[in-house]
Amino acid sequence: MQTLATKLKANYVLPDVAQRVAATIVKKNADGGYAMATSAQAFSAALSQDLRELSKDKHFRAVHDERFRERSGENEVPDRAEMEAQRDRTAQLGYGIEKVERLAGNVGYIELRGFGPTEFVGPAYTAALSLLSGTDALILDLRRNGGGRPASVAYLMSHFFPLGDERHLNDIYDRPTNTTQQYWTSTAITQRYDKPVYVLTSARTFSGGEECAYDFQTQKRATLVGETTGGGANPVSPFAVGHGIVVAIPRGQAINPITRTSWEHVGVKPDIAVPAAQAQQTAHAAILRQLLASNKDEGLRASLQRALAMVEKGESEAPVYTLRQ
Repeated sequence: MQTLATKLKANYVLPDVAQRVAATIVKKNADGGYAMATSAQAFSAALSQDLRELSKDKHFRAVHDERFRERSGENEVPDRAEMEAQRDRTAQLGYGIEKVERLAGNVGYIELRGFGPTEFVGPAYTAALSLLSGTDALILDLRRNGGGRPASVAYLMSHFFPLGDERHLNDIYDRPTNTTQQYWTSTAITQRYDKPVYVLTSARTFSGGEECAYDFQTQKRATLVGETTGGGANPVSPFAVGHGIVVAIPRGQAINPITRTSWEHVGVKPDIAVPAAQAQQTAHAAILRQLLASNKDEGLRASLQRALAMVEKGESEAPVYTLRQ
């Protein structure tokens, strides 16, 4: 426990909180407070709960992993085998993209579950948006997005502004190195999407998923629909604390360049608040109403009216597999 206390005090983003949390868990351990945790898994679960409750920081997590190797330095580069394994894992997870779909009324839909390593997921983001480039609006579903790399958030966001437009999205202050890294959109990405965007959120949306929603909101580039998000803005690094226990310690702090604050503790509040389960239907209906209001072609209007009526009822058109006459 002394190892954890030392690493907390050296790395946790809020030094005063680190001192208090470290002293509390050391005392609890000395008093036999963890004696009932008879396995590494049980001890990890108890420690996770204490770290989160004492700090009010939802990013804290302890797990048991005998294979974990703590990096020796900030600039240590993963070897080729590690990178290949990471590439394979990312591909197996579909690059974080759970679904790409064209909904009724020519509305694009992407469900994104997480932000993996940018060098692997970036081309997949571009490919997904290329497939939906002809749609009249886009729904980005972050309701089950647990986070990931801030650089990948910036890569995705780069697709939603005009060519040549550079946007300062986020800063992350790192306490151990006392440095701040800025995250901007990239002008190198040529696939752009300039139609309306709706972003779906839930209480499960967390960390990098929240940053993505927050960036869309602060840049006034999308309408957020759903629930207030989880409220975790402090990025973490894993640290070995002995006996195969690995603790994710929040070492940084997100600082939005527009609001000069973040979504830590408060979450990202939607523009249209509805239960998460109703968010897609709500966003889809809102888009169809906008398309109806702006379209004068009677044939297209009739098609949009049919689509809107079905969406409002929570229905979808059944596929037809018989030969057209």
